[in-house]
Amino acid sequence: MKSFRTLLKNELKLNIRNMNMVIFAVIMPLIVLIILGFIYGTKPVADGAAYTFMEQSFGALCCISICAGGLMGLPLVVSEYRERKILKRFQVTPISPAKLLLVEFLIYVIYCIVSMLTLFFAAMLFWKVKIHGSFLLFLGSWLLTMVSTLSIGLLVGGIAKNMKSASVIACILYFPMLIFSGATLPFEVMPIIMQKIIGVLPLAQGMQLMKATFLGIPLENALLPIIVMSAVTLICFGISIKCFKWE
Repeated sequence: MKSFRTLLKNELKLNIRNMNMVIFAVIMPLIVLIILGFIYGTKPVADGAAYTFMEQSFGALCCISICAGGLMGLPLVVSEYRERKILKRFQVTPISPAKLLLVEFLIYVIYCIVSMLTLFFAAMLFWKVKIHGSFLLFLGSWLLTMVSTLSIGLLVGGIAKNMKSASVIACILYFPMLIFSGATLPFEVMPIIMQKIIGVLPLAQGMQLMKATFLGIPLENALLPIIVMSAVTLICFGISIKCFKWE
């Protein structure tokens, strides 16, 4: 346990010192929030609507942070360590692949938590954003979305041969999931056929679940996104540990 805490502390310091994820996972979503706040303020999404545009967009802002950490930051860090032979040094220590991957995973969980809390308190303080649904259900949907997305990044980092291949895979996953999940382009404006196709993406499932729980609107089949994201999490975690390569 002591070695785990020490590794987590050191890795977190190195990651923060790098500043990439501080910028992309924490500061960038906050900047987007501020821009949307100045444009839309406290205006409702439509005449007579019970919630504002800012409240409707809150889940999407959380997804931007989750995407940055899970699909770009996490896989690149692990693959960079492999390419620089840092993982080879870890191999001769008592640290197992599961422990190492868990440490890296927790670092990006911390980023996502900091980002979500920063976004929520800023939105609540300046634009009176509030949760119309259940706080616990929203927290659960956010947690499941975060864990499933980070597990995908963990899988990429665990099996990618080097940083270049990890970057290619990460980009292939990052941009389609960010654009078509509803985090940037509203899910409702997409054609029905496209909604059905991209509905299988775990981030799209999580986005719809977060939106429904935050706004308190009914979701036709709430069990489906839970099953999809849980399956993705278990499969990705299992493969990333089993197929992990030190070098």
